[in-house]
Amino acid sequence: MNQMAEPVARTTLHEELVERLRGMIFSGELKGGDRVPEQRLCDLLGISRTPLREALKVLGNEGLLELLPNRGARVATLSEDDIDEIFPVMGALEALSGELACARLGDDDLAEIKALHYQMALHHTRRELRDYFRVNQQIHEAILKAARNPTLEAQYTALAGRIRLARFRANMTDARWDQAMREHEEMLAALEARDGRKLSEVLSRHLENKRETVKQAIRDGVGEAHGPGVAYD
Repeated sequence: MNQMAEPVARTTLHEELVERLRGMIFSGELKGGDRVPEQRLCDLLGISRTPLREALKVLGNEGLLELLPNRGARVATLSEDDIDEIFPVMGALEALSGELACARLGDDDLAEIKALHYQMALHHTRRELRDYFRVNQQIHEAILKAARNPTLEAQYTALAGRIRLARFRANMTDARWDQAMREHEEMLAALEARDGRKLSEVLSRHLENKRETVKQAIRDGVGEAHGPGVAYD
């Protein structure tokens, strides 16, 4: 664990702490299956156990941690069965968000998504994978926002953490990265045409391709046994 971690600012303690711990999980500082070292984290981040445990509850609800009664928490692991359970549900939610977004999309929504797409395309050209992944997340969130359905958004958010965890447990080949970029180009074209059926199909296929990549990484022992790979789309 990085000994140079800075104390968390007191102004937005809870939000910053949750985000900091998420980052430690996704970066592999806290590895799948490991117990969360509460006292060590308190010392590193300059906090007491009370705010730490509140943050752990949030990450437990996101599926990133397993909360152990009277025994702290453990970083979640993902099996092929977990992937087969989670990804079809997320795929259905993504497909619905695409249909609703095309029906309710405003010009400002489309302009925002297009700007993000071109930014992501630049990161792809430069092979800046982590920046690409960050903007990619923003695009999916913008499509969800454009759907204007709070119930859908709540269900999506409930699974988003585990999907992101799965992404960080696999490496992406250049071929898959190029394929993902082409899929995003199809998404943008469908949004511009307000073609909900087409966008729904592309989003479903996009997530199915991700599922197979993650499952192959699990079979190959990438992630839990060797630490997380590089985030992929």
